Amino acid sequence: MNAGAGINMNKGQTLLKIKGVALTAVCLLNVLLPGNAAAERITLPADVTEPAIPIVADRGPFSIEVYPLRHKLVVFKDKKHYKTYPVAVGNLATPTPVGEYQVIYKGKNWGPSFGPRWLGLNVPWGAYGIHGTNKPHSIGQHLSHGCIRMRNRDVEELYDLIPIGTKVTIAGHVLGDPGREPRKLAQGDIGADVQLIQNRLKSAGYYSGVCNGKFLASTAEALRRFQRDNGLRADGVVSISVYEKFGLME
Repeated sequence: MNAGAGINMNKGQTLLKIKGVALTAVCLLNVLLPGNAAAERITLPADVTEPAIPIVADRGPFSIEVYPLRHKLVVFKDKKHYKTYPVAVGNLATPTPVGEYQVIYKGKNWGPSFGPRWLGLNVPWGAYGIHGTNKPHSIGQHLSHGCIRMRNRDVEELYDLIPIGTKVTIAGHVLGDPGREPRKLAQGDIGADVQLIQNRLKSAGYYSGVCNGKFLASTAEALRRFQRDNGLRADGVVSISVYEKFGLME
């Protein structure tokens, strides 16, 4: 989708259009890559539109793509399909974070709820990963708290296959289901939508912090200044009017 292109809604839905999102390199996160003592900043070409966030580089022969609506995790090797697994993903209240990440940690036997294996992702606002489960009936459903659940035998296989540093892309719209209004955001919230608002505030010169998806006091103050300058109620809450001012809805 090109920047500015819309997603058309069906008749009767409350949200008419959510614009495509084009992110600038100014707010990309530092990503710790394998073998490097320091973080490496990945920059985004100016003509690339609507990437997932944060942006990470391809490393190694394997990559993973997760499709929450289809409850599928797809492994690629040398950019060719290797294997597909069924998974469970986050529910509406605690969705699986959309974006591009990397496997930064691998562990075993974290406890029954996580099954025998854990592959941790570098989601900046929380501990998310790919893991097993003691609830195999949940596979194929939106029943997790945001992590990606696999059958235990599948996650053991994936664990042995995937090295640290592997790119993981989780598909979806940053603002959530385009058939619903995006959620109101306030101090204390976390997520890719928070990170997107931080990005817009930073691009507009109101925010100087790290775009980490954590709605802290510094983000709230930057938002209030933006609201005052744009004739909005300066309450530090991301409402529909704020999304509209940022050009994310119309």
